[in-house]
Amino acid sequence: MSWTEEKVSKLKELWGKGNTASQIAEIIGGISRNAVIGKAHRLNLSAKIKTRTATSNKNFDSNVEVNNAQLKRGRKSRFKSLIIEKDFEPENPKQLEELDESSCKWPIGHPDEKNFYFCGRSSLKDFSYCKLHLLYAYQPKGKKEDITDKEEVPEFIEKKIQSA
Repeated sequence: MSWTEEKVSKLKELWGKGNTASQIAEIIGGISRNAVIGKAHRLNLSAKIKTRTATSNKNFDSNVEVNNAQLKRGRKSRFKSLIIEKDFEPENPKQLEELDESSCKWPIGHPDEKNFYFCGRSSLKDFSYCKLHLLYAYQPKGKKEDITDKEEVPEFIEKKIQSA
């Protein structure tokens, strides 16, 4: 199949009107959809960019706003919402020897201290920690921890900041 001047001009006309390559191939006849796409590319015809108008744009926009509001909610507020839960299990202090697969392995205190223990709450499936300690252990990729208030910064961190 060879492209004649007549077929090329028809291609340009139909392409400009926004017809698909399949439609153009059918109208011109004797050529494939891929041949139309190739010729349009070689002629440097502009790529047809049409935005689809969804029937539920309003719903989409409101969903985006809801998602943005949830993303803006910081770790501190998510942490507080977990503490407020009524079914939040109390801490069950355990020593290293007492830990099993279903207990939270979050260390409390320093290992050199006498009163060092592990959280011991029920851990979530496929995790080593309970709901509360998952917030500390796992943060979303690319998200930095919210800036804490001055009074919430532990004393040892405050000393590190001052000495830096």
